[in-house]
Amino acid sequence: MRISGSRIFTDGRFISGSIEFDQKIRSILPGKDEKADGAYIIPGLIDIHTHAAMGADASDGDPEGMLAMSRYYAAGGVTSWCPTTMTLKEPELTKAMQVIRDFRRPEDGAKAAGVNLEGPFVSYEKRGAQNPDNIALPDIGMLERLNEASGGLVRLITLAPELDGAMDFIRQAARICTVSLGHSAADYETAVKAYGAGASHTTHLFNAMPSLHHRNPGLIAAAFDCSASAELICDGFHVHPAMVRMAWQIFGERIVLISDSLRCAGMPDGEYSLGGQPVSMKDGKATLSGTDTLAGSSIHLMEGLRRAVKFGIPLRDAVRAATERPAKVIGIEHETGSIAPGKAADLLFLDEQLNVLAVYVDGKRVR
Repeated sequence: MRISGSRIFTDGRFISGSIEFDQKIRSILPGKDEKADGAYIIPGLIDIHTHAAMGADASDGDPEGMLAMSRYYAAGGVTSWCPTTMTLKEPELTKAMQVIRDFRRPEDGAKAAGVNLEGPFVSYEKRGAQNPDNIALPDIGMLERLNEASGGLVRLITLAPELDGAMDFIRQAARICTVSLGHSAADYETAVKAYGAGASHTTHLFNAMPSLHHRNPGLIAAAFDCSASAELICDGFHVHPAMVRMAWQIFGERIVLISDSLRCAGMPDGEYSLGGQPVSMKDGKATLSGTDTLAGSSIHLMEGLRRAVKFGIPLRDAVRAATERPAKVIGIEHETGSIAPGKAADLLFLDEQLNVLAVYVDGKRVR
């Protein structure tokens, strides 16, 4: 298939031209004389931190729920996602790993690119919406067993580096997957040591960690100094727009847009659950029921990209943060995440207002 006359995002910029693809991208041809028709063509989005949507959750261990999530993501422009689990007991996590391992993408769905384990090795103090009854100390044996149950699909794990045994765990875990610091009360020195031990990513920057302080810089400054990548939730609730802009100035191309979405994504306001805890959503804001504690988001990653642009982030930067950068974090950048010959034809067509016009997964239109 060949499509001409659109603005194609390739090599970090938009060009006017044409793109040829079947299951993979075959060529991108600049066309100075071609008049762009108003459509953008960008890589399919990659959401590496999303728990749930449409009433289903990756932690449920439910094959039908995985199918529902896959279709929801693809319909909005996400072509790959990491089913993300919560802080749960090992038997529950094992069941979820097995279901994710056996998942097969429906024709109109997104690809499951690997597992994101958010916990259970997190700080009680900075647990956020993680269930305190299930918090555990770092256990490399558990990670190895969960990775085996998933068929080797664990791509990312979050832990608090101040926990007993964390540094040894990080050194060993970094051989299996990307290690992210988060849900942590660690001071600057501890976080720097953890990044030096092999951690390289930061879970939802600003959330579930100490605030940046000029005398106690903490995890945020350590992530900056150690060149770690950093996630941002751009739903307007988790991080103020001014802080989104500041984070981009500080971290630049290391920013990764995520949704951190819950069961309530794609659903009406009401009562839901997360990791065995009740969650209430009102006007799109999800909190642990009866508290002001944010439980995650209700947005699709494409909406997060639109809001990032609305907050003042250049479109090209927001696109890279939702495509190229997350692909690198989980090690699939040689397969997808950018528009280049030989990559999967995972493509998203947008209008001038960034509304989704069409979605292709492996060269086949799914919307």
